[in-house]
Amino acid sequence: MTDHPPDLAALQRRLAEFAAARNWQPYHTPKNLVAALSVEASELVEIFQWLTPEQSERVMADPGTAHRVRDEVADVLAYLLQLCEVLGVDPLAALAAKIERNELRFPAPGGQGDATPG
Repeated sequence: MTDHPPDLAALQRRLAEFAAARNWQPYHTPKNLVAALSVEASELVEIFQWLTPEQSERVMADPGTAHRVRDEVADVLAYLLQLCEVLGVDPLAALAAKIERNELRFPAPGGQGDATPG
């Protein structure tokens, strides 16, 4: 393990190598990866489901719950990165483009209108 976090491309390579070593590629279709992503996102939601807003803000204070949150975040990100790899989507470029579109669509207050998300 290194002292600095790996980059996105390195993580995608590790995920691909992990799947290849287990012959899982036939199962990593876009449909299956999206379904798995949805399941993992739901498992993350489950942690917060019955918490008050105040409790949800303190969720990382409990070591057991914090561990579960980190694991589910990792699972969501892993399936998202695998989906991007299969579809040929650069997730960072897609996010940058989306932020740019949202900045135009929802100008900051005091700019050219006070748009609210909806």
